[in-house]
Amino acid sequence: MIDDVDVAVVGAGAAGLYAALCAARERASVALISATPLAQTASYWAQGGLAAALAADDSFALHLHDTELAGRSLVRKSAAEVLVREAPECVADLQALGVQFDADRFGRLALGLEGGHSVRRVVHAGGSATGRRVVRQLSALAAEDPRIEVFEGARAQALWTDSDPTHTDNAHTEPSQPDPTHPRCRGVVCEDGRVIAARAVVIATGGAAALWSRTTNPPGSQGTGVLLAHGAGAALADLELLQFHPTAVIGVRGREGFLVTEAIRGEGATLHDHTGARFVDELAPRDEVSRAIQARLQESGERSVGLDMRAIDPAHFPNVVAALRGAGLDPTRELIPVAPAAHYMMGGIVTDLHARTTLPGLYAVGESGCTGLHGANRLASNSLSECFVFARRAVADALSSPAPRPAASGEHELAALRELPAPPSADASTRAALWRDAGVVRTEEGLRRLLADPHPLARLIARCALAREESRGAHLRLDYPERDPALDLRHAVLSGAGEDIAWQTWT
Repeated sequence: MIDDVDVAVVGAGAAGLYAALCAARERASVALISATPLAQTASYWAQGGLAAALAADDSFALHLHDTELAGRSLVRKSAAEVLVREAPECVADLQALGVQFDADRFGRLALGLEGGHSVRRVVHAGGSATGRRVVRQLSALAAEDPRIEVFEGARAQALWTDSDPTHTDNAHTEPSQPDPTHPRCRGVVCEDGRVIAARAVVIATGGAAALWSRTTNPPGSQGTGVLLAHGAGAALADLELLQFHPTAVIGVRGREGFLVTEAIRGEGATLHDHTGARFVDELAPRDEVSRAIQARLQESGERSVGLDMRAIDPAHFPNVVAALRGAGLDPTRELIPVAPAAHYMMGGIVTDLHARTTLPGLYAVGESGCTGLHGANRLASNSLSECFVFARRAVADALSSPAPRPAASGEHELAALRELPAPPSADASTRAALWRDAGVVRTEEGLRRLLADPHPLARLIARCALAREESRGAHLRLDYPERDPALDLRHAVLSGAGEDIAWQTWT
């Protein structure tokens, strides 16, 4: 049996939900594949907000400047321009869909300040509960939309393509147009044997930070969509660029890795070492703050530094305060023990500015995709904006051309599809190895050890990290401590289904 739809969306976080709703608004039929029940995805836990130039003292140019500065000369400018230009429209559209963002007493959007931003430009909901508010509302709309069929508890096993992707080669000079010589993505095969045919497949499965043993992400964020796409022949890029969030709770049973939002530091919270001294500009970009904390921990032998949020009004961040108190910590009376944790992958499936991958018919949005927007260090809260901007673009592109005529498929082909292996889960040894050898600080020796890891994505991450012989943004190598100007705007691309790296310049 084959289900036939216009658009199949794999993943029901913010990007996937919005893609499904955008397609349904265009009267397209949609299959939404969610490994978890709706409103229980990683996006649900997002504490930050949407970065958008909405304030009177903000501008397109200023938001673009902050994005490029944070990205350490690796941001694809054209992608950043798209994000900055279209983010305000997406905020307005979300409001029209019923998302209620925080406002001041005059009804104007209350904008937050986060690290790396020159001005207040972060739109949030429920203080630090933006992901929860957005995902709940979009989930409710998707569940009641007759054009969207939701498959909860379903997992994608493989992508269905016209031919064997292992026999293709796909080397581009930049992530622009899909290669017309490539096989086309025809749909999705689920682990329960269901086959979904679609004129377009949108990967929106999130990132891979849960491959590291210390992480802010839920266990399922292990790069499943990245491996699905690569197994079908799509190119990947920048896998070495994994952002570490500076302030994740450590040493507290039940709250290990709990993220304390950067917005709290934007409101005045400070960081202190074991002597009580402040040692870093708390509102510097995340790579700087994470490195400063890691250096202080190595010097002192301590496991954490202290986040002082005693002067912060608990009513402004109720979910963070409640979670900390539930773990036995009182942020109004004591410092919170924090340290860096794996948080966000800047790399992923190579896409152009319409979220098209190098495999025709396949799109990637949100943290699964890599437009080059974030460069080597993501500017806080650009990611949630990215989910909506590029999900909308993906759907518009997918529905703008006539539907390709599906090739005939017999029972033999369907049986073979169902035998394709699903992406593996990482065990504890892989997660420990990535934290040890591809953590905040890296060396050639450690990265070479990772090349023998049984998990395929761990090996690909190691290959990209070894190729980037410099320190830039989130990628810090002790053996190459300086940034190499020759690698400005240069991206490590894994072409097709292989493991060979080609350097590409994206502008």
